[in-house]
Amino acid sequence: MSEEDLHRLRGRHSREARRLQESIDRRMSDQQVLEVLARDGFRGPRYDQFVNELVRYGISVLRGWMHSGFIFHLVAERGFGLNPHERDLERLASDSDLREQLAIMVVALALPRFTQRALVEGGWTYEGGASITTYFMGACLYDFPNEFRRCRTAEEREHQALRQQKQMYEDPVTQLSVAGEVLSKLEVLEHLNEIGDPRTQAVVALTIDGHSQEEIYELLGTESVRAVEAVLYRWRKRQKRDREAGDPHGRP
Repeated sequence: MSEEDLHRLRGRHSREARRLQESIDRRMSDQQVLEVLARDGFRGPRYDQFVNELVRYGISVLRGWMHSGFIFHLVAERGFGLNPHERDLERLASDSDLREQLAIMVVALALPRFTQRALVEGGWTYEGGASITTYFMGACLYDFPNEFRRCRTAEEREHQALRQQKQMYEDPVTQLSVAGEVLSKLEVLEHLNEIGDPRTQAVVALTIDGHSQEEIYELLGTESVRAVEAVLYRWRKRQKRDREAGDPHGRP
């Protein structure tokens, strides 16, 4: 073995030794914290501060795992094959509000069980090899699958209800049908300023200008493409109602 090989080997052993020592130091620190919290009966200001920091940590880590999609690999290792669709991965990567919502719910579900089993009942130990935060994130991973499935099911039901609503009450809203069935494009543009709601005004103007609902969603930063559809749907209903009442431009 050359001197260079020996140098690399010593370097690797040194790094592994540092990581091991850091893990030991972290777990020793966690043990000391846990002893203090136990003396307080797992209540009071110090316990509240501990929980708040743990919650913030858990939400931050879960958001990162969801953004990268790594969370599906982690839950699969624990036997939960969620088989996410490509659109699921895209939504989690692009929708910060969705990541926040899921992370908050998962942490809220995992925290009481973690507190009881890991802290009060002594499920976490220094000898276990994991820090308290690592142990907590493991608990969160067991709650993520059900919460993710619940969220995905709710979204699918919302899509289905919207499709059924369109089939029963309205033709699909398109760039051509929005103005063509109620007013000509020219008439809509002429009376655009009479639309009281600024967001509705912007959505209608961009639609008449030929932009797709996906483009309008990106341009205006609305909640979703479905939100753009909803704005157009409500505007269209008002226009039809007002025209039937005798005012083709929606004025009282």
